[in-house]
Amino acid sequence: MNYQELYRRGREQLEKASVGEAALDARLLLEEICGTDRNYLLSHGENQVTKEQHDAYLSSIEKRRRHIPLQHILGYQEFMGLKFQVTPQVLIPRQDTETLVEEVLRFLHDGMHILDVCTGSGCILLSLLRYSNDCVGVGCDISGEALKVADKNAAALGIEAEFIQSNLFENIDGKYEIIVSNPPYIASGEIPGLMEEVREHDPLMALDGGEDGLVFYREITGKAGEFLYPGGMLFLEIGCRQAQAVGEYMKGAGYQDITVCRDLAGLDRVVYGVWR
Repeated sequence: MNYQELYRRGREQLEKASVGEAALDARLLLEEICGTDRNYLLSHGENQVTKEQHDAYLSSIEKRRRHIPLQHILGYQEFMGLKFQVTPQVLIPRQDTETLVEEVLRFLHDGMHILDVCTGSGCILLSLLRYSNDCVGVGCDISGEALKVADKNAAALGIEAEFIQSNLFENIDGKYEIIVSNPPYIASGEIPGLMEEVREHDPLMALDGGEDGLVFYREITGKAGEFLYPGGMLFLEIGCRQAQAVGEYMKGAGYQDITVCRDLAGLDRVVYGVWR
């Protein structure tokens, strides 16, 4: 079987299984297994594949047909131009979260201390450290398994960071110029309605924000000031309908210059403010 025929077979199987972006996923899986790029399908589609490539590809397609996330099959996700290992123990990095990183980078200066709460794969903290100079970064998460993934990502990227197992600020010491967090923010009752890839494969503790989806924002905004220098800043990723509530929590906790930022889709995605 040639490359183009194998791709077509994979795409058709994903389409029959109602997998979103079936054509893209089928192509990415084939490129990963064959070590090719996106131009290969057009320029060398008639080339034959080996039996090993054929079998490995169809095995990957079968996993994707069962709505296992593409990133779990590949083992990684690109984020901010970097490659991050992902496993079922961490939330898959999403493009929306790049908005959070980009906003922090606007205010991040050389030598600052950064705390990333609910760090997961470490993608936020490690991206900030990669694109700054001489900053010191600490990431915390309640999940020890998630922190193992974050440690591996730091090692693979050659970035020095400290990761601490902590329920929010429970085991955190010191002061920081920047605190950033993408906490769980989906209301418990909305989780059964999420797409299967998210509902069944992302860790529940990284999704469930309590009855109203806001429980972690109340805790973080109420406590973060203890770990910020005066004039330090708190940055939070939010659900697209949570800006007003989170902004009110920050205002009530004493933050000033509270700002809401939108993502590329025009949806509210980040709220940040300056500690009094």
